[in-house]
Amino acid sequence: MPSPLLDGDSVNLDLNAVDFQTARRVAQAIDRRLGTGTARAMDGRTVQVRAPTDANARVNFIAELEELTLEASTPAAKVVINARTGSIVLNQAVTLGPCAIAHGNLSVTISSAPVISQPAPLSGGRTVVAEQASIQIKQEPGTMIQVPAAPLLADVVRALNSLGATPQDLLAILQAIKASGALNAELEVI
Repeated sequence: MPSPLLDGDSVNLDLNAVDFQTARRVAQAIDRRLGTGTARAMDGRTVQVRAPTDANARVNFIAELEELTLEASTPAAKVVINARTGSIVLNQAVTLGPCAIAHGNLSVTISSAPVISQPAPLSGGRTVVAEQASIQIKQEPGTMIQVPAAPLLADVVRALNSLGATPQDLLAILQAIKASGALNAELEVI
């Protein structure tokens, strides 16, 4: 029975999701293993790989491709919201830029301050600077709140949840932050 697997001098690998970073890493891993110029990323979903034309050699070649491992990388920043249940899932790459928020009677104040940790004298340790976010929420007549850059969105969502914001409130706030350009992530509502 004819199979499209044997057509042409290359095979196309389709990624599960469009991600240019992953497509590039797949092509680089194949080139490292099989030689420069063997693979090339065609777009964010497709990697084209030169393959043998003999059927048995091609099957062995594809089996070898399946065994390649990729180095873990930071995923693209993404927030997924289930509007029906109010579930919000986000990854560690999501950050929030400076913005102001006013939503009904919820007011959010976010501030960030550097915290310096110094080692004991002669301990050989290094001084480390970290950011500590402070989030305050008040329920009062709607006011405009200034939000500086750098706090994690996870902290904002956690604070809004502790106040009792409804799923619709969270969805509306996150969509407005995204529309303003302050949400550094892809927002997907399911």
